Amino acid sequence: MEKENDNRRTIFWISALALFTGALSFSVRTGASGAIKTELLDTYASLHSGEMIAAALGNSFLGFALSLLAISLAIDIIGAKRVILFASACYVVGPALIVVAPIAGGPDAVYRLLTAGMIVCGLGWGATEASVNAIIAALYPGDKTKRLNNLHAWWPAGIVGGGLASLLFFNALHLGWQALVGIIAIPGLALGLWAATQTFPQTETAAMGVSFTAMLAEPFKHLSFWIFPTIMFLTASAELAPGSWVDVALTQTVGMPGILVLVYISAIMFAMRHFAGLLEHRFSDMGLLCFSTIPATIGLYLLSLASSPFTALVAATLWAFGVCFMWPTMLAAVARRFSRSGPWGIGIVGFAGAMAIYFVLPEIGKIYDGAKLKAAGGRDAFAALAPGPELRRVLGFAAEKSFQAIAIIPAILFFIFGLVRLIERRNGRLHQ
Repeated sequence: MEKENDNRRTIFWISALALFTGALSFSVRTGASGAIKTELLDTYASLHSGEMIAAALGNSFLGFALSLLAISLAIDIIGAKRVILFASACYVVGPALIVVAPIAGGPDAVYRLLTAGMIVCGLGWGATEASVNAIIAALYPGDKTKRLNNLHAWWPAGIVGGGLASLLFFNALHLGWQALVGIIAIPGLALGLWAATQTFPQTETAAMGVSFTAMLAEPFKHLSFWIFPTIMFLTASAELAPGSWVDVALTQTVGMPGILVLVYISAIMFAMRHFAGLLEHRFSDMGLLCFSTIPATIGLYLLSLASSPFTALVAATLWAFGVCFMWPTMLAAVARRFSRSGPWGIGIVGFAGAMAIYFVLPEIGKIYDGAKLKAAGGRDAFAALAPGPELRRVLGFAAEKSFQAIAIIPAILFFIFGLVRLIERRNGRLHQ
């Protein structure tokens, strides 16, 4: 029994390292996005550079979505260990492609290689999510919400690590964005070396003897299952899309690096996710999610108005308290209600969240670009702006409009979570 517990702890910490590395990759790419935009995109496409960097960042979510869905379907065949090793390889190869993008040739070739690197990083992230969520659900079948939130606390921990690295590399060491992106490979390589020495457990479906065809069919047997991918599309838009956008949108408007706001938010999320089990037992999972939408809505709206470090941090505090439980609690809710769908069910929901960012993030970039041109008085007027108060005013207006467009999403979720909770209570299926 002691040996079994030791192995379970080891697998948990390997899973935590995998998620930490995925978050570090996400945070570093976000922290480097402003510098990448300036060096690679502003020089030849300044009018559309916001949309282009948003699309490049969004492409990592495309890689995430595709690998998450495919691997969730096949993980019982491939094995969790091989999936983790694949994720490790992606965390090395993806950053390498981004780093060498500037020497690819012309602007189109540079952008293609930048995009390819983002996609490969996303593939690693998707492989991570497809494996670690199924592994932890199998290791802790009776305590999924608590354990998945404990695991996903290491996502914001990775964000903090990447954000602090961004500040160190840019502000203290004055290194280029290539050096920053390159550090992703360090924990990525460590992950592969550690995972290679361990034996990984079966998923819940494999342990229960659920056949591949039965697992595949399970979500389609329950109409109620499909409300969860829909909800996840919206929750991911409220959490991860703004997280990807803070450095680009806020750095020039609040008087501090936007990545520092993301670091602060993530530190709060790391702490709060350790209380998810207690709160879920008090309010139910849907109740916890419903209450979370209130500070998320207020925080996002206030972020749109932030014009100083103080107002940015106040807004960020509310947003962090709102979104911190959303992603892992949604995964746990599906794993609990539809356990026979196993990693496939979890993967479908995660896929919906990833595709939300793939579609939403470029739209935020379009809103941002459109708003900055409107505030400046047109394309020519914006192109003529020099660094100074007027440019900051224009970019501040653009940031305001882009964040206000997202703030409506958690407001909508308040009613959706409340309705699901009400229906389950009436039907006697309220999950505690």
